[in-house]
Amino acid sequence: MSVTILGAGTWGSALSGVLADNGEEVFLWEPIPEFAQQLAKTRKHPNLEKFSFSNNIKIIQNIEKLPSSEVVILAIPSQYLRIVLNNFQNIDPSTILVSVAKGIEKTTLMRMSEMIKDVTNISEENIVSLSGPSHAEEVSNKLPTAVVSACINIENARVIQQLFSNSYFRVYAGNDIIGVELGGSVKNIIAIAAGICDGVGFGDNTMAALITRGLEEIVRLGVAMGAKRETFSGLSGIGDLFVTANSLHSRNRYVGKRIGEGDTLQTILNEMQMVAEGVETTKSVNDLINSEQIEMPICEQVYQVLFESKDPKKAIFDLMGRELVDEHPC
Repeated sequence: MSVTILGAGTWGSALSGVLADNGEEVFLWEPIPEFAQQLAKTRKHPNLEKFSFSNNIKIIQNIEKLPSSEVVILAIPSQYLRIVLNNFQNIDPSTILVSVAKGIEKTTLMRMSEMIKDVTNISEENIVSLSGPSHAEEVSNKLPTAVVSACINIENARVIQQLFSNSYFRVYAGNDIIGVELGGSVKNIIAIAAGICDGVGFGDNTMAALITRGLEEIVRLGVAMGAKRETFSGLSGIGDLFVTANSLHSRNRYVGKRIGEGDTLQTILNEMQMVAEGVETTKSVNDLINSEQIEMPICEQVYQVLFESKDPKKAIFDLMGRELVDEHPC
C-alpha cells in the first residue's frame, strides 16, 4: 500500500518507520525546505537519536509532487492543519485520512475530524483518528506501544489497525472518534497541570489527585459532546493521560514544570523547538467550558495560570478550597 505522511516532525517520522517496517511505501512530506533537505541527506531526525529513515521512505519537499496514496496520515500540529489541507486539495474521495494531531482548533472549536471534513471532500466515514499513549521517541526505538484507531466506520478503523500493527506497535479499533479525539486533546491540559505541580514541589499525593480528577473533567466534556464514557477508561483516555502527565518525554508536562518553577509561558515557547499542543488547547477548552457550561475547574485554573498570570500555587490551593462535594453523586 502507498501511504503519504504530511509532517516530518518526531511523530510523523516515527510513524513512517512503523509503516516502513511493515513493508509499506511511504512518502513523507516536510513543509520546511531546508529541514526536508537535511532529512533527505542525513537520513536521520535530529530529535530522534537512534532513528534512521529506511530506503522505502521517500522525503518530499514539494506538496504538489506527492503521488496519490490510498492512505494519508496528517501529522501536522492541530492549529496548522487547516492551512496545510487548504494547499492539499487534490484528494481522491476514496482516500482514508488519518489524523494523529491532538488538539481542538481554537478559531472554530472543531475537533480534527470535524475540521478535516470542513476543509476536504472526504466523507467522515473515511476520516480516522489514531491516538493513545505513544511518545515518538519510544516508538522510533521500537518499544512496545498500544494505541487506538477510531472511525465512525469501524471497517476503516480496522484498515488502519491492520496497516500499522506489528510486533512493537499494537493498534486497537473503535468507532468512538469523538471520545478518542477529546481524550487525546484535553489530557494535554491536565499534563500541563501535572508539570506545574512538579515544578512548585508538590508530591505523589497531589499528582494522583490531579490525574484522577483531571480524568473526570475529560469525561464530563466528552459525554457532553457525544462521546462514550467507556472510551475514557481506554488507551486514548486514562492511558494517554497517564503517560503524558508523568513522562519526561511530554512537551506539555515540560511547559507546566517550567511554569511551576517560575518561567513565563512566552519564554518557554520561544525556547522550544517542538509544539506543545496543550497550550492552544487550553484556550479552546476554556471557550468550550464557557459555551457549554461544563464544570472543569482544573482546566479553568490552567487557563488562568497560562494566560492571566495567576500564581501557580494560588491556583492549586484555590482548587483545594472549593466547596466540598460527593465524589460520585448519590
